[in-house]
Amino acid sequence: MTAESRAFQAEVGKLLHIVANSLYSHKEIFLRELISNAADACDKLRHAALQHPELIKDDPNFQIRVEFDAKAQTLTLSDNGIGLNREDMIRDLGTIARSGTQAFVEQLTREAEAAQGDGKGKKARPDVSLIGKFGVGFYSAFMVADRVEVTSRKAGEAQAWRWESDGQGEFTTSEADGLLSGRAGRGTDIRLHLRKDQKEFLEELRLRHIIKTYSDHIAQPIYLSEAGKRPVDEKSVNAATALWTRPRKDVTEAQYKEFFHDVGHSFGDPWLTLHFKAEGRIEYSALLFVPASRPFDLFNAERKSHLKLYARRVFITEDCKELLPPYLRFVQGVVDSEDVSLNVSREMLQHDPVIARIKAALVKRIFSELSSKAEKEPEAYATFWENFGSVFKEGLYEDVAQRDAILALARFRSTTSPGLVSLEEYLGRMKEGQDAIYYVPGESVEQAGSSPQLEGFRARGIEVLLMTDPVDEFWTSSVGAYKEKPFLSITRGEADLSKIPMVEDSPATKAEAASGSEVDALIARFKTALEGKVKDVRVSQRLTDSPVCLVADSAALDMHLERLLKQHQRLDAVSTKVLEINDRHPLVKRLASLAGSDGDGALAVTEAAQLLLDQACVLEGETLADPVGFARRLTAAMERSLNATI
Repeated sequence: MTAESRAFQAEVGKLLHIVANSLYSHKEIFLRELISNAADACDKLRHAALQHPELIKDDPNFQIRVEFDAKAQTLTLSDNGIGLNREDMIRDLGTIARSGTQAFVEQLTREAEAAQGDGKGKKARPDVSLIGKFGVGFYSAFMVADRVEVTSRKAGEAQAWRWESDGQGEFTTSEADGLLSGRAGRGTDIRLHLRKDQKEFLEELRLRHIIKTYSDHIAQPIYLSEAGKRPVDEKSVNAATALWTRPRKDVTEAQYKEFFHDVGHSFGDPWLTLHFKAEGRIEYSALLFVPASRPFDLFNAERKSHLKLYARRVFITEDCKELLPPYLRFVQGVVDSEDVSLNVSREMLQHDPVIARIKAALVKRIFSELSSKAEKEPEAYATFWENFGSVFKEGLYEDVAQRDAILALARFRSTTSPGLVSLEEYLGRMKEGQDAIYYVPGESVEQAGSSPQLEGFRARGIEVLLMTDPVDEFWTSSVGAYKEKPFLSITRGEADLSKIPMVEDSPATKAEAASGSEVDALIARFKTALEGKVKDVRVSQRLTDSPVCLVADSAALDMHLERLLKQHQRLDAVSTKVLEINDRHPLVKRLASLAGSDGDGALAVTEAAQLLLDQACVLEGETLADPVGFARRLTAAMERSLNATI
């Protein structure tokens, strides 16, 4: 079979260029990524051999080899793992980030542009945590190599295959007689033809230091040798023991950090590290991490879990979603159980009582650690909440059993606090006569905080929570109340604030309301002018500064939730809203004085009703039903104002 050439998908060429040219200061991580891939290949074969022991009969001892050849200027990594066939090569080596390539490339492009400098002569540093997020770890080889050859034979298959590329836009696949290293059997050899300026990766001491620094925790032994000079008494460079099996006192922070990099394909320090061993009815070891920053694919529906499951040090699966609920999907790490069957399948995991008990224990332990952080290190906890709070709150409607614990850990922005507040803090600051936890939904803190519906609450010193995550609309209705205090959106229903007096120096306390008869006449005029466009018109207790606002009827969905559902085509039409008027506002008082008149006065009231409704819609982010009419009415109002002034 002749060599077959194929083009990378369009975004891959851009990505390879960015990886090779913009992440240059961290080029040594390519070795960590390739060793990590080799270790995964060994783990996968060990698991497959549980059902098919013949796959490793002739070569049962897994290992990874790194061989450098200064004369040929090549670096070769070999493993005797599960290997690749032609289809695997095309799928895994010819395609990057199948679930979101474009977004990934755009993110990397921004990082690359930042790396060129900030315009002040300073060199910006790209976010190297992007490497490995979507299977691009292999491609980090092009940071140091101008040509990469991969030769592999899949376990249980007779034919070996070769993949080759210079990273410029194409790759070739062809049949191979055997592995590059001349080994028989299965496995993969990756040979990097290093660039002339990358000779440091052909030095034994440099390679030994990188392996020890980044891959000491790898469970398979890693051997380092010079081409043609393999020592007789060979010792592995790494410790070659599973990190999670060691006592915590024997593991350094640097080792934890590198294991976190490996298991989560990320850089930086973990925000939280949990390393413990459970003994008793069920025995298992766990090494878990919470990242210090949010993975940009956290909300990707196809995002895989980064929680690996082992049974007695034997790899079972690399994305065990059954060990933690979805709202804790940001947790990464390893769980190694003494009680899980080695022959357990993905289908069996979902119904395994041992897994269910481990899951319950892990959730309890994570909650305990988060509670401790929230109490002892509130500033650090605030960082966690900003990163993962929107995901964590999903548990409020997914996990009823943990609802109280999640509510205790939840934090919110509010109208009276510069930082995050807990529900306990909110309850402690409630006004006398206040019988509900008030919140306002919005697209952002700024947008929610500028809502006109807040005016009456601010005038009374009532704290209102600013709910800006889409999940807030769902859990608040599902939970209903906290410690017998109901959650109430200030944009729904008729607000009864009569029990809570206004703050003495509030401007609203000094303004006189229009007479009752004039307001009744104005409401009647507005109802006639806006018939079919609003459900009702009434005097507002929410407003102190604005003339009008829109609110949802108490029986309807919240306005913000309606917009979200409409945008995602989950709702055909939105409900008709209630228009509330501020009878203390000068404009409303003037209109009320004209409500009983005929002729020009009546026309002015009708035009004002339409214009004020349009204004209220704009403030709420609603789409204007008649933008042309709005422009015409606004122009007419400006003309009348100018004529009256002149």
